Amino acid sequence: MVLDKAKTLRAAEKYLESGKIAAAIKEYSQIVAVDADDFTALNMLGDLYTRVGNTAEAIVCFHRIAEHYREQGFGLKAIAMYKKIDRLQPNDIEIATNLADLYAQQDLIVEARAHYLAVVDAHNRACAAQSALETLRKIADLEPQNTQIRTKLADGYLNLGLKREAAECFAEAGQAMVARGACDEALEVFGRALVIQPDDYATLKGVLAAHIARGTADEAAELIEQALKSNPEDRELLALLADAYFEAEEPEQAERATASLVGGEPGSYLRFKEVARLYVRQGKIAEAVSVVAKITEQMLAERQDSQLLQLIDELLASDADNVQALRLVARAHWWLRDMDGLKASLERLAEAAQAQELNDDERYALTQLTRLDPAQEEHVARLNELGGAIEEETVQALPEFEVVAEREPEPVASAEEFVSNSQEAVPVSDETVFEWNPVAEVSEETTAPAESEFETGFSFESIVAEELPTTMSETATEQPAGDDRVAAMLRQELESVDFYIAQGYIDIAIDTLELLEQQCGVHPDIISRREQINQLQTGAVPEAGASPVIEEGGVVITSDLDITPASPEPEPEIALNVPAAAAPENGAEPATMGIDAGLAEIFEEYRASSESEGEAAANGDYETHYNLGLAYKDMDLFEDALEEFQMAANLTSPADGTGRYLQCCNLLGHCFVQTGAPEVAVKWFAKGLSAAHVSDEERMALTYEIAAAYEQAGDLHHALESFTEVYGNNVSYRNVNERVKTLKTRLGEKSTITPPVSRSEQLVN
Repeated sequence: MVLDKAKTLRAAEKYLESGKIAAAIKEYSQIVAVDADDFTALNMLGDLYTRVGNTAEAIVCFHRIAEHYREQGFGLKAIAMYKKIDRLQPNDIEIATNLADLYAQQDLIVEARAHYLAVVDAHNRACAAQSALETLRKIADLEPQNTQIRTKLADGYLNLGLKREAAECFAEAGQAMVARGACDEALEVFGRALVIQPDDYATLKGVLAAHIARGTADEAAELIEQALKSNPEDRELLALLADAYFEAEEPEQAERATASLVGGEPGSYLRFKEVARLYVRQGKIAEAVSVVAKITEQMLAERQDSQLLQLIDELLASDADNVQALRLVARAHWWLRDMDGLKASLERLAEAAQAQELNDDERYALTQLTRLDPAQEEHVARLNELGGAIEEETVQALPEFEVVAEREPEPVASAEEFVSNSQEAVPVSDETVFEWNPVAEVSEETTAPAESEFETGFSFESIVAEELPTTMSETATEQPAGDDRVAAMLRQELESVDFYIAQGYIDIAIDTLELLEQQCGVHPDIISRREQINQLQTGAVPEAGASPVIEEGGVVITSDLDITPASPEPEPEIALNVPAAAAPENGAEPATMGIDAGLAEIFEEYRASSESEGEAAANGDYETHYNLGLAYKDMDLFEDALEEFQMAANLTSPADGTGRYLQCCNLLGHCFVQTGAPEVAVKWFAKGLSAAHVSDEERMALTYEIAAAYEQAGDLHHALESFTEVYGNNVSYRNVNERVKTLKTRLGEKSTITPPVSRSEQLVN
């Protein structure tokens, strides 16, 4: 039987009106079963499951919607749905990761970082060190210019034996340093990466960029030569080496590296154009012509004739009478069957050869000219002076200027075949074979970068310790928690406080206790921790009878939670146990790691910057916050919507003339009404009236909303004033006439309408 969707939907709505939730769930389930893409019905079904306490089914519904939005690229809607899931299933790594990734995509850095830190903490508690590091790397990606965190992450990867990841982090840090002009620092970091992976492309590219900025590209070439020793045919390294020699302005070496590259990758032969230009810049025209001669046939065969002629023109611009270059021009016009161009180039060749007393070249040019135009007596006479025309069998026959079959491209010779004397006259015969100079042996004198001592010591606790209190304070208002959840959270954070105390991070422990007290109120366990800190700071000795239960980090933690310093031995490193699933692929044993104060300091800076107004203002743009607010509002996540609309409002102003401020004020008013705060809604509706260029229709709509908010708040007199103002401007606006009569009746007044009083203007003023 085919489901009548409209009828089923009407039945579901009737059940909802009568409070029959179970029956409504049944109807919505039928709709979703036959129409899996009805996400409105699926969302309603999830909300109904939530109302009856069936959290598992609700999450299934919301997860389907969230995944759909994410796959379709609706990031803001996906965030709203994942937030609903997060309400029902807090502390879930997958949900927190999805939220963090989506926030990062929207450039909402503060929110992304907070969720990533929660994920780091979860991985840390599960002893999943590598997963925690990967998440920390995402945090670093949020702020690419922070090179300190990159190098610290690299050290963390090294401690786990993950060399490839460590090298990548060092290279990323170096690239960021180059971008900001800190080339010397960059080279130091790149050096650490090369010790791990001497032939890493990204690192060597960064090294080259840094040396180019310093004007020392030749030093980069030495490092690349060193890397080529282990793999002399590596095309990427050869290309990089050629680039290095180009930048170092060493044309002979650039030609050698390019020849080796083209020997394995013939399609890159056009790189020889830059070699020729480099020779020209150094005034070595003969060498430049020789290089161009080697690629002439291939360029013509592959229809690169315009580039070839342009390149030869550059040669002739430096030496207008270069006979070998002029022969190349003639060859090109011959190939193109350009009669006029061929004649002109041959005449120019003949003149240049005569001036330089190069009789063979002049005789060749005149021989061709007389065949093209036998009537030129002066050419014939001069040719006779030189001994007559060259025998036909020794000269390439002139082309027939008719429609001819397209010639097949000639294959590029191998590197070994390209060995020619650069001073040799350029032949013109089709049978001529041009040869490349073979690549020279790699110098054995270049040395690897000096090995450096790697920084050791890394702890996820030191990272999360700095950030989690901020994360908790930011999210505390988002998730109303029950007593059990608050107690669990309190126990968990007190464990962190104990850790901070044990490691000597007293200031962090104090800050965390203050935040906990703000969220949970005064609690005996918080008080006891404060007493511990006081005793530690004053050097007080714990009372007799206290039995120690654990010794950690040089501090004895007793059963009554008092602490006293233990023997003054060096602090032991804290071992981070990595489960088998998180162990390095290469089987390396994870190194024992201690607190890394540098890394803790960096994340303390993150925490501080997260609380600053400057970062909050830069966290996303108006459109992002406004649209995310709409998505939250559509999902009935009004508290989240309020936060986004307020941030959007802060990114605009009443006088900007865009209407944005008015939009935010209106939506904030509606959301405050939905959250049971109509008094606050009145203020935001009134702020909207202060925006520039408010139309009469918008003013009337806001005044009506102010009146409705007053009525909801129980302030009937002010509600009547505002409704009366609307009535005075438009008696048929919405249901204002009825609402005025109702309010007058409730207030015991006569039904006669009194002159309106502009209460909204009073609020604005």
